[in-house]
This record gives sequence, structure tokens and C-alpha cells, in this order.
Amino acid sequence: MAYVNAYQPPPPAKPAYGLHGPVPYDINVAFPLDFAQLETPRLKLVPFIPSIHAAKYHAAISDPAHFYRYYPFAEMEDPESYLLFMDTFMRQNPYSVLFAVIDRTTPDPDYPEWGGKLAGTIGLINYTPTNLSVEIGAVCVLPAFQRTHVATHAVGTLLKYCFTMPFASQSESGLGLRRAHWYAHSDNEPSLRLAARLGLKREGTLRWAWVLPVGKDIGKTPRQDDLLTGLGRDTAVMAMTWEDWEDGAREIVTTQMARTE
Repeated sequence: MAYVNAYQPPPPAKPAYGLHGPVPYDINVAFPLDFAQLETPRLKLVPFIPSIHAAKYHAAISDPAHFYRYYPFAEMEDPESYLLFMDTFMRQNPYSVLFAVIDRTTPDPDYPEWGGKLAGTIGLINYTPTNLSVEIGAVCVLPAFQRTHVATHAVGTLLKYCFTMPFASQSESGLGLRRAHWYAHSDNEPSLRLAARLGLKREGTLRWAWVLPVGKDIGKTPRQDDLLTGLGRDTAVMAMTWEDWEDGAREIVTTQMARTE
């Protein structure tokens, strides 16, 4: 039986716009976002708009290699490649969205219109309307805001939005999902502790899930004759379901977000 293999790798696509994305900026989201539900008295989530937030975000990261040490993407460490990567990975995917996290407890005199200081990012990744699930990821809290209320409030706000039913009441509405999951480098203890503190449960470990870019030094050593030189990453999987939410996780999130420290 005769056959051919005419496969040719496609050339990398280049967006028809600059690093800051299209103008006006299109967040390109295919699921409901009610930003009135994505804020607390201490924090709010807004779309991450590169022309508005990127310079401040990157200026706050003095050591990108350390800041992104647990991420499996080399592109995040350089400001320009970060913006290209996030445009491809997040903005061009209509089932993902990247938020800027604004800390409302610390005003920014340079940008009073923000209603607070830029404290990092968080995202909803690969929402699936057919399975009613989503990943909470891209959780990057800037160094000045680590060990504060920011991470707890950002993640807690998204968990509440994920599991609240649409139009649950006159004041509350959400996506009504069945599941929200969380992927982390298995050595990233701060990430795993944050997820556990907010009620997510460890479901297992995806062993050797990633080949890390050369230069990433937190990982597993491959076999001697391996096809690639990068270290390997085990990925811890944590998740919360609607049953967890209704069986006590809602109260856990509320309690954690009520803490004052």
C-alpha cells in the first residue's frame, strides 16, 4: 500500500498588531464576566490590558528568573516575549482570560483611576461550557504583595464566581461550574498551601508532565540518553467541585477572606 507524508510544520503565526494587542483592546472572552462580582472591599479583578498594566507589572519584578522559577515557560521572563506569549496563550483563546489584580487597600498616586495598586495577575484558563469546568491559573502575586491578603482574596473571589449559580440572587451571580482545578509544580509549596487553605483538594500528581526549558533548574533529571536536555516537571493537581463548595468550602473561603492580616 503506497502512501506519503506531506506534513510541513506551519510557520509561527504573528499577530497583526503590536506587543500591546489590538486597538481597541479586545479581551475576546466567550463566557460571562460580571466584574461587579469580581471585587471585594480589599481587592478587584479587571482585564489585564498590556498598554495600561504591563510596564508597571514588569517593573515590579526585579528577578524574573526567580519570580517565574516554578513555571514551565521560558517566555515569561522577558517582558516582550511575555506579552506575545500571553496574547497567544490567553487572549487569543476565547475560553481563557487574564486579570490584573488591583489591591484596593493601597492607592497608587501614579494611577489613581485604578482604585488601588497593581498587585499581580490571575486567570481563568480553558473554561469548558460542555463540562462546566475551568482552571484557575497564572497566579502571579508581585513581590511587594506576597504574604498579604492579595492571593487569598484573588483566588477566593474567583472560586466564589466559579461556583455561584447565574443570577443566584439580586446581588450574586456567577458561572455555576461543577469543577475548578489548579495545576502547580509539585515542589511549589506556597502554591499548594494556598490552594489547600482555600479548600481545594489534592487529586494526584501528573508525573513527568512537562519538559522544562533549558535553564529551569527546579525539576527532575531525565535519563542519560534522553531525547531532550531539559529537566522534567511533576504537576500537582488540586481541585474543588460544586459538592465541595456546598459541603463547607464556601464557608472556608469566606472565613479566609474575612481574616484581616
